[in-house]
Amino acid sequence: MAPSVLGDLNVSISAEAVQSHTACDNEIVNVPERGRIDTVTKSLLVKAEGTEKTDTYNWLLCPTGETLTEEVELQLPKNVVDGSDRISLSVLGDILGRALKNLDGLLQMPYGCGEQNMALLAPNIYILEYLRNTEQLTPAIRDKANKFLTSGYQRQLNYKHFDGAYSTFGQGSGNTWLTAFVLRSFGKAQSFIYIDPAQMKEPTSWLESQQGKHGCFVRLGKLFNNRMKGGVTDEVTLTAYITASMLELNMSVSDPVLYGSLSCLKNSTSDLSNTYTTALLAYTFTLAGDMETRAQLLQHLDTVAIRERGLLHWTQTSSETSASLAVEISSYVLLASLSASPLSTTDLGYASHIVRWLVRQQNAYGGFSSTQDTVVALQALALYSTRVFSREGTSTVTVQSPSGGQHLFNVNQNNKLLYQESALQDTEGKYTVEVKGSACASVQLPSLLPLKHTLDIIRELPVQNLKPAVVKIYDYYQPSKFKSNLPQYVFFPLIFSNI
Repeated sequence: MAPSVLGDLNVSISAEAVQSHTACDNEIVNVPERGRIDTVTKSLLVKAEGTEKTDTYNWLLCPTGETLTEEVELQLPKNVVDGSDRISLSVLGDILGRALKNLDGLLQMPYGCGEQNMALLAPNIYILEYLRNTEQLTPAIRDKANKFLTSGYQRQLNYKHFDGAYSTFGQGSGNTWLTAFVLRSFGKAQSFIYIDPAQMKEPTSWLESQQGKHGCFVRLGKLFNNRMKGGVTDEVTLTAYITASMLELNMSVSDPVLYGSLSCLKNSTSDLSNTYTTALLAYTFTLAGDMETRAQLLQHLDTVAIRERGLLHWTQTSSETSASLAVEISSYVLLASLSASPLSTTDLGYASHIVRWLVRQQNAYGGFSSTQDTVVALQALALYSTRVFSREGTSTVTVQSPSGGQHLFNVNQNNKLLYQESALQDTEGKYTVEVKGSACASVQLPSLLPLKHTLDIIRELPVQNLKPAVVKIYDYYQPSKFKSNLPQYVFFPLIFSNI
């Protein structure tokens, strides 16, 4: 059976008793009037072959009486599977609406090793904080989240050492960065689930024991996936990360440990060549209440900011184009800009330019490209959303398709969390998005493209008695397996991971 179309298809199978002159076990075949035929119908989802790729276009459009317009030109790649491309448009009235829509993806059951568990656990907390701070946290979501947070918390304890440190598999040397990440997350989770005070005290004591005489913390341990820790690559950034974690837990700046680490970091502010370090330091000194150092760091960051069409972001260097690192740096600048008190209209206006750039980097599910950029960006966006949350305003979103069709969406305070979506027919050409009114609209245009890929297999050595073999491909964060029978050559199982 070979399907000719994609989508849900009904497949029916029938078994029927028919009249026959052939004896059956020396008896004459008798066909009953009722029950002589039985039919079973099942729905079968037919998907396109190839590897799915999603190109996502995001806009956060906040009109203040005028009309805001954005355009995008879509063009299909040459290796797309014929007839399989799909495109849709969705509109929400909430800046974190995409993440809220995909709570099943963000509020998911943590699993795996100590790194994987935290990668899935941490974003949940910031989503919950945003919902709570804007009074949108329903009992149903809270109950579900508490269950997942409790599971993730208990599972993480499996990777704890006897001395209070954490590591990827709970063996070998403790990892200073991962321990700080766990401590930071557990501290924020305390407002939603019960965290044993000992599970806060022991990691804190271990981290304090890793502080050098100069005040900075010593790097210990290895990560299975170094992308987990983002731009934290040396003692200064590690110290800033640990210090910020402790300050977020409301430790006093007069505490000897924090006093020492802040002194060490203060000595590092003379070298501002590393943009990531500067952004993280700006956030850390903001939390510490050192407004003079904060102003110095933010002033330098403003001089190296990348400005384009009203958007604002930062990269490590002019040659460093890592999207993940750019998101993380920009998110720390946003956190530093919003964590001071009081905030002026100018501060919020400056932050809005960063937010609009960050929103454009989101994937179709409301996350970003890797672990730490998603964690830090959601924390920053949640803080911004809380600062600017409003229950007023309405807007109308008009989308013009290449063939001339129009799609209208209304955004108001009664439906700002309503996920409005419409399937689009034109998969190529120019789309125009217009927003009129006084409320922000989050607009996303994702295109799902199954792509064909070829694998060239070359036999370098002659092999006798060839037999079929199986190649298994594993994704580090997704345990699903893909198997392919290769009848011409013998292969050892191959394991790939996004390390």
